[in-house]
Amino acid sequence: MRVIVSAGGTGGHIYPAIAIINKIKEEEPKSEILYIGTSDRMEKDLIPELGIKYEAIKISGLKRKLTLENIKVLYRFLKARKKCKKIISEFDPDIVIGAGGYVTGPVIWAAKKLGKKTFIHEQNSVVGLSNKYLTKYADKIGVSFASTLDAFPKDKVVLTGNPCSEKAVKMKKTNKEDYGLSKNKPLVLIVMGSLGSKTVNDKIVSFLNDFKNKDYEVMFVTGNSYYEKVKDIKVPKNVKIVPFIYEMPSLMKVTDLMVSRAGASTMSEILVLNVPTIFIPSPYVTNNHQYKNAMDLVNQNAALILEEKDLTKDNLIKMIDDTLNDKNTYKNIKDNLKELGIKDSAERIYEVLKGMIMDDKKFF
Repeated sequence: MRVIVSAGGTGGHIYPAIAIINKIKEEEPKSEILYIGTSDRMEKDLIPELGIKYEAIKISGLKRKLTLENIKVLYRFLKARKKCKKIISEFDPDIVIGAGGYVTGPVIWAAKKLGKKTFIHEQNSVVGLSNKYLTKYADKIGVSFASTLDAFPKDKVVLTGNPCSEKAVKMKKTNKEDYGLSKNKPLVLIVMGSLGSKTVNDKIVSFLNDFKNKDYEVMFVTGNSYYEKVKDIKVPKNVKIVPFIYEMPSLMKVTDLMVSRAGASTMSEILVLNVPTIFIPSPYVTNNHQYKNAMDLVNQNAALILEEKDLTKDNLIKMIDDTLNDKNTYKNIKDNLKELGIKDSAERIYEVLKGMIMDDKKFF
């Protein structure tokens, strides 16, 4: 299989793209992969380090307000389309995949114009600007949430889940004692992403001592940039502070309750690992998509939500205590997560891709 993959800007787009690449390599080790990304975002370093052939294009995202900067954005887009046509023509892929981010715009457009088969994936419950634009240029569209199916043409859309989920399922669970945690006490994991959130972290640090007499333990993951500020503060014995855990799903497998942002990749892991979660969605993201992601589960009684503006000591601790102590509610959340989780997402996507290449209607 010869495949071009494009995704960029954030880990929420890039890691699903990598998961798709890994599945293709697993199924067809002789496959040739080319990744098209930006010249100045995180994928430009991450992808080559993984040994994946990389082509960079210079492009920037459209500004959401009227500004002369958008003239430059449009110029770069048109120039990128021309370069993408050249790259795609020379590589001659069987299929071209876009996993989100503005970099995918010229890639999928050029692929379609060259008569190549195209697939895009939407990780969030609310459709991103790039994928809205690319809907007419995509032959098939994978979505992570059933609620997003109606956002795309019925003859194109497929419920696949988020491909990051398979890695989480396969990951070995953590030995709690390695972190100085008790084998028998419930674990509450508080994490706001790899960088953390200063606003949320400041609030949580202010009441860590209030967990002192609880019959559960708290693992507070601050994010690397925030850790230096709090690494030496005194906390109760049942509270642990760490900067970041790179194999987070391994710890999630022994977690009883999570307090988290609502990014797409994290949510895919929460779903397949059945981890009851209190979401504190970031209010600073495009289209407020984290709130909408979280509400997708909340509305199906598969999670709880506490908006950042309502985050206080009393609200959060009460929500944690109530959730852990109400066995019926807790069980219902876990059961509903189990119903919604898609554990073979990367496999589903691979089967769709293979079916597209073979023109095999049984895959759709």
